[in-house]
Amino acid sequence: MTPLSHRARLSSPQVASLRDALHGPALLPGEPGYDAARTIWNAMIDRHPAVIVQARGAEDVMAAVRFAREHDLAVAVRGGGHNVAGLAVCEGGLMLDLSTMAAVRVDPRRRIARVDPGALLADLDRETQAHGLVTPGGFISSTGVAGLTLGGGFGYLSRRFGLTVDNLRAVELVSAGAERLRATDDEHAELFWGLRGGGGNFGVATAFEFALHDQPPEVLAGPVVHDAADAPELLRRVAEVMREAPDEVACLPVLRHAPPKPFIPEAFHGELILLLAMIHSGDPAHSEAALAPLRRIGRPIADVVARRPYVEFQSMFDATADAGARNYWKGHYLDQLTGEAVDVLCERARRMPGKEASIGMLSLGGEIARRPAASSPYPHRQAAWVLNIQARWRNPEEDRRQIDWARDTFTAMAPFTTGGVYVNFISGDEGEARVRAAYGEDVHARLVALKTRWDPDNLFHLNQNIPPASAS
Repeated sequence: MTPLSHRARLSSPQVASLRDALHGPALLPGEPGYDAARTIWNAMIDRHPAVIVQARGAEDVMAAVRFAREHDLAVAVRGGGHNVAGLAVCEGGLMLDLSTMAAVRVDPRRRIARVDPGALLADLDRETQAHGLVTPGGFISSTGVAGLTLGGGFGYLSRRFGLTVDNLRAVELVSAGAERLRATDDEHAELFWGLRGGGGNFGVATAFEFALHDQPPEVLAGPVVHDAADAPELLRRVAEVMREAPDEVACLPVLRHAPPKPFIPEAFHGELILLLAMIHSGDPAHSEAALAPLRRIGRPIADVVARRPYVEFQSMFDATADAGARNYWKGHYLDQLTGEAVDVLCERARRMPGKEASIGMLSLGGEIARRPAASSPYPHRQAAWVLNIQARWRNPEEDRRQIDWARDTFTAMAPFTTGGVYVNFISGDEGEARVRAAYGEDVHARLVALKTRWDPDNLFHLNQNIPPASAS
């Protein structure tokens, strides 16, 4: 495997030449703004780049890539900085910070959104919903659009409209050779295929274009909360309902400790709960009937499902994933949420360390499963559920206990899973075998060929890396 980075020392003339080539700033250690720029969502990550380029456009990206090649610098690329593996920042090397390139432009006539690489889901949802339009993706509004998309991307609307990459129409890219190009189904078609789930392996994305769908600004959505003691039976019943649910219905069950929210009875604050986040995004006349089978399950301790703005629901759980905590994730796919798998999941939840960890599982299917398997590098279209085991804590002394819980839960669930993993759920220490599991051997081989064509020297290796054939 290519090392994470190597330390570099840049001379004053080298830094001056870089700054002369840029419109945006280049920050060095100790300068104002440097520490803020290198700080990302996962507080476990504390790395110090040799230089941080805060790009203002594609020309700055091209200049930074040329400089990195000339001086043999590792390149880390930051969009939203939300990825759990923390690969947006390197130790030594050049960090390319795209967070100030955050514009979203909507063409309601063509039903297209053009999105800069530093935009967050909140930016995309706000601008598209202003026109009664939407593209699917994500659950936390501070997630970066670029990283979500390059890994595949799913959210509450994916059963209805497909993955985020199923709605991607074009990517503008700066290649490893510092060439600016556009990838679509008609231009660089194979590269465009690889960008729809192959991560940041092939270049630096400087703009995305998404197809948009009609979506009224208000939806019927919200959480229904249950005592976790009832979770084994309830999860089985949720799985039964979702097997027959219309595409407009999505459900995200989460096992976690109850936060001190007003809608949760005070007696349950800090206790283990099962939270069912649900939405019906279709015709409002059918919403109540569509969610009724989920809402009738068990005896909830709280039900705050209501008509609310879609953008409000998209940000409703942001506080559970705010920046500044330490995070470690493990992921699986499940063909079904039944039998012993549910019992093991609930038993592992009872061992959950601290109050911020969680186990989330999203219902898949619908339009995700109907798209052709070869349409993108995302090979898990027939999976019924995606599972995310999230250890989350604040005290560094808790690192080992938290990480061990996540790994042990992952191992305990392995017999019931497909063996695959969503690439955006891979933590930073899982290795090449887990990256292969994200794609499967056939897709991985095709991605290796693409990597060998576009980045034979593996300049862009600070990602869930697919080494070129020349490096294997």
